[in-house]
Amino acid sequence: MEFTPVLRSELLKIRTLRSLVGGLCGVLLSTVLFSALAGADSGGPDADPLFSVFFGVAFGQIAAIAFGTTAVAAEFRGGALRASLAAVPRRGRWFAAKTVAVGVPMLLVGLLTGCVSLAVGRAVPGARAAGLTWGEQVRGVVGCGFYLTLMALLAVGLTAVLRSGVATSSLLIPFLLIVSFVIGDMSGSVADLLPDRAGQVVLHRTWDGSLGPWTGLAVTALWTAAALAAGAWSLRRRDV
Repeated sequence: MEFTPVLRSELLKIRTLRSLVGGLCGVLLSTVLFSALAGADSGGPDADPLFSVFFGVAFGQIAAIAFGTTAVAAEFRGGALRASLAAVPRRGRWFAAKTVAVGVPMLLVGLLTGCVSLAVGRAVPGARAAGLTWGEQVRGVVGCGFYLTLMALLAVGLTAVLRSGVATSSLLIPFLLIVSFVIGDMSGSVADLLPDRAGQVVLHRTWDGSLGPWTGLAVTALWTAAALAAGAWSLRRRDV
């Protein structure tokens, strides 16, 4: 089967599963909500105005991970993967279609989330977002979209390796909420290379670490590429 019909079938799965549609809505709602709360807080004169606008991404990424995890974990329940591979025997092609089917809607929702977060951040009374330059605003919106997409795809790769949505969520979510902050406080510049900390540099107006906005996002992309490569390898080598 050619790639295009495989991709269409995978996109159809995304559209018809309520949990996946709900996950995409959760990305938008959680990010905008917490960004609005952060924007309403003055935070002091030293607070980063760009990060306050996109502060909710720290919570929206959890929904993005849940979306990517659920999209793949559903294939390992009830023999769904066997049926998919019976229709598409080339496992690499199927996994590529699954990756694109997760990445494209996540990118669109991520960009929309960035736009809405920026609009809300500028509308909050007393918000400092009004002082941001046009370039900083565009960087924040684009960075928000790509960062959320990369985190969702990171979850896709890990779920394909672990073959369990629970295992993936139990690994990634505590890491992002707890471990990353602890390591960041203890290990200095080494923590800048962690996928979440590196990717979120693009959402800061200024950053004291070794990475810049786009190099940080590139580090996150490398983590995601490694996870997807491991997922593809696992899918090829292991029985369904």
